[in-house]
Amino acid sequence: MNRPVAFLIAGVILMVSVIVYALVAGSFMAEAAVLFPSPWFQLTLVDLYLGFILFACWIFARESRRGVAIGWLIALCLLGNLAACIYAALAFVQAKGDRRVFWLGST
Repeated sequence: MNRPVAFLIAGVILMVSVIVYALVAGSFMAEAAVLFPSPWFQLTLVDLYLGFILFACWIFARESRRGVAIGWLIALCLLGNLAACIYAALAFVQAKGDRRVFWLGST
């Protein structure tokens, strides 16, 4: 396993751990009432979703099958950077060291 894939797998493990922690320890509704009015939280959401849009553009440019790209877009919206780490790790494995295939897909 190469370093980028190991790094992305570590990202997957970290994201799953934090998601489980938030589900167990947090109260989304109570905390949302406090966080959503904050300008810094609003900035964080804009930053996060801009990153999702950029990542989604890469997915749509890379995937030749629109159904697959739409599936990953849905996963990205639901799972955030957990899905991004999984997608990038799979892209690294599929590319087999070929940077062009990693960035542009196999077409």
